[in-house]
Amino acid sequence: MKGSLIILFFFCSGVLLARMGLIPTYLVEHDFTIYALWLLMLLVGISIGSDRRLGEILRTLRPRVLLLPLATTVGTFAGTALMSLFLAYSVSECMAVGAGFAYYSLSSIFISQYKGPELGTIALISNIARELVTLLLTPLLARYLGPLAPICCGGASTMDTTLPGITRYCGKDWLFVSIVHGMVLDFSVPFWVILFCTL
Repeated sequence: MKGSLIILFFFCSGVLLARMGLIPTYLVEHDFTIYALWLLMLLVGISIGSDRRLGEILRTLRPRVLLLPLATTVGTFAGTALMSLFLAYSVSECMAVGAGFAYYSLSSIFISQYKGPELGTIALISNIARELVTLLLTPLLARYLGPLAPICCGGASTMDTTLPGITRYCGKDWLFVSIVHGMVLDFSVPFWVILFCTL
């Protein structure tokens, strides 16, 4: 939760600095987000490639485990498509936001590149909210809806920030499932977001 609040703080600070005219003109005139995106993709690759659990996870991976990220994907897309009926955004734009799966740093940059800063900001806030809701409601979700509920709710964050809470309230038996779920969704974010942004 602390990490999400830090990200939100820096985002709000950037908005305030820009609104007050305290950002150098060359930063505003040139689009540096693409370079940040490339660096972020490199760091994601390094993070996944250097994870010591990766080999073990890949060796013990069973096709049945992949049904959970598939269910999360289908549920997220169904929900965001339904929400487009009540919002001033198209189905593809709502699904692009949902395709962030709580991976706010990556998805918001992609969406800002393709659809503009307004939808990018919505993606950032909604994906941070998804992670925060998971962090706060994991005990209740696990107790009343079962161990799969907080894992699906957490999206891509289940391999890192929400993993401790899921392990604590769902049990250590769900650790492996949670990591695989997060890794699959984490890897899928760029593909889904770009697909929906280009429709």
